[in-house]
Amino acid sequence: MCVGLPLRITAIDGIAATASNGAHVEMIDLSLTPEAQVGDWLLTFLGAAREVISADEAQKITAALEGLRSVMRGDALGDAFVDLETSGPQLPPHLQAALDAGHTTG
Repeated sequence: MCVGLPLRITAIDGIAATASNGAHVEMIDLSLTPEAQVGDWLLTFLGAAREVISADEAQKITAALEGLRSVMRGDALGDAFVDLETSGPQLPPHLQAALDAGHTTG
């Protein structure tokens, strides 16, 4: 399993960026996100940016990852998944439309 880490760009040199999450600094390949600018948040996997994300999304991912670290240490989950707890699970639009139309099986 691959886990994406949110990092914020602090400098760009060609297709490489220096990015940080406050805890560590990393060199990131920007080949898949050529629109990225200094100050943008990236979702990164194995040293490569896969997507430019909002600051809010970066905060939610960071909180979720910290929640998982906390549980793995045997500590409480805290409010790491509060955004999911308050909204509940949601079906993709096409499945919700089928359910709304009365379809309950494939």
